[in-house]
Parts: sequence; structure tokens; C-alpha cells
Amino acid sequence: MLCTRCHHFEAAPDGVLCTGCAAPAGFQAPPAGPPRIWLRSPVGLSRAVVSLLGLVAAVDAFALGADFFRYDVTGDLVRGDHGAGVLDRADLADTLTAAAASGQVAALLACAVVYVIWFWRVRVNAEVFVPGGHNKARGWVIAGWFVPFVSLWYPRRVMLDVWNASSPGAKPEGHALVNVWWALWLLTNVAGRFVASQAGEADTVQEIHDSMVQMFFADGVDLVAAGFAAVVVLRLTRMQNEKANRGPSVPVAL
Repeated sequence: MLCTRCHHFEAAPDGVLCTGCAAPAGFQAPPAGPPRIWLRSPVGLSRAVVSLLGLVAAVDAFALGADFFRYDVTGDLVRGDHGAGVLDRADLADTLTAAAASGQVAALLACAVVYVIWFWRVRVNAEVFVPGGHNKARGWVIAGWFVPFVSLWYPRRVMLDVWNASSPGAKPEGHALVNVWWALWLLTNVAGRFVASQAGEADTVQEIHDSMVQMFFADGVDLVAAGFAAVVVLRLTRMQNEKANRGPSVPVAL
């Protein structure tokens, strides 16, 4: 008889679980034997992701300050003030804006790498919790972010499956938090691309001044999106930790 939990190894003669699955509840070290999936704690990765999301938010806050400063300076230029002091401030505004843009790219790339590793970890854990509860193959944990068109909903679908499987209660937790996170992610992507396009076409001081309002909105949405992403990471990690510590639901041997 196969183990009723992992379905990979023979159950002990006097039970329904194999030796590895009969270990105490919680996240365990990988068992000996052929490779298979097992529960591994996502706590350390979640802390790294949240720290990097905090960095993303901090850089966004710096970008908002640079946006406001550039908006103020270009406003002076639009009103005809071309004194040496204003021109020096304009040069500083350009430097700060460029630094903010570079910082945002670097922080986002670093966060994305660690986030995907965390996402993979919680997806594997979710397969242990509910082996048949996933609509998308595990590879979509990574590919779903990059494949055109399907990237608009595949990561959310994978997240919902993981969320449902990881819910410690009898019923899955509500999806409101996941839906808000995903809506903000889509909004920040659309806003970022639109603003980048508008900024690239801005030639006159007036056009640059006007584009800063849009830039301010895009950076603000990105900051809020980072905050909600951190909440989702913390909540899902806590759910998995709680469910793992409860141990598997094992049928009584007859």
C-alpha cells in the first residue's frame, strides 16, 4: 500500500504513512531516497522578499520626491524663470530623476528573482498539501510572468491555487487580498509603460512639466503595489506555516 500522503513510498506495515511522512508535523529536512516533493519552510525566503519589496518601496518614495522636485523646477522654467539658481536646480532634478529610475530597475530585478524563488517554494508546498488542486503546471510559476498575453492572468491563477491549498481552515481563505495585489500589479505595469512612452516624447519644458504628474501617479501606484505584495507574501507564508505545523490529515487505519 502506498503512503496516503506522498503517494511515492510504501506505507509502514502497521500504518498508512511512509517513514518520511510519519515524521513530526512541520517543515522537515528532505528525506533519504529518490527525489520527491516535500514541505520546506518558506519563512526565510519570505523575509528576503519582504525586505526587497521594502527596498522597492523606499526607492519609489525617493522617486516621488524627485518627481515633485522636477515638477517644481520645470514649473519655474515654464513661468519664464531662467536664472542661474533655477538652472542649477534643473540639473539636479535631472540627476535625481535618472538615479531614481536606475534604482527602481535594480531593486525590481533583485526583488523579482527572490520573489520567483519564494513563489516556487510555496507552490511545491501547496502540491504537498493538495496534490490535485492546481490548474496550471508548476512551470508556469516562472513562465507565467514572461509569456505574452497569458501573463495577464496566469500568475494570479497559480497564486489562487496555492492560496486555496495553503488555507489552514476547512474552507479556503477569501481572495480579496490576492485580487487587489494583482490589480495593482497590472495597473503599475500599464502606468509605467504609458509614462515611459510619454516621457520619451516630451521635448519642451511644458511637456516635461505635464509628464511629471503622470510620473508621480505611476511611482505612487508602484509603491502601493509593493506594499500589497509584501502583505500577500507574509499572509501566504503564515498560512503554510500554520498548516504544516498542524500535520497531515490521515485516515484511520482499519
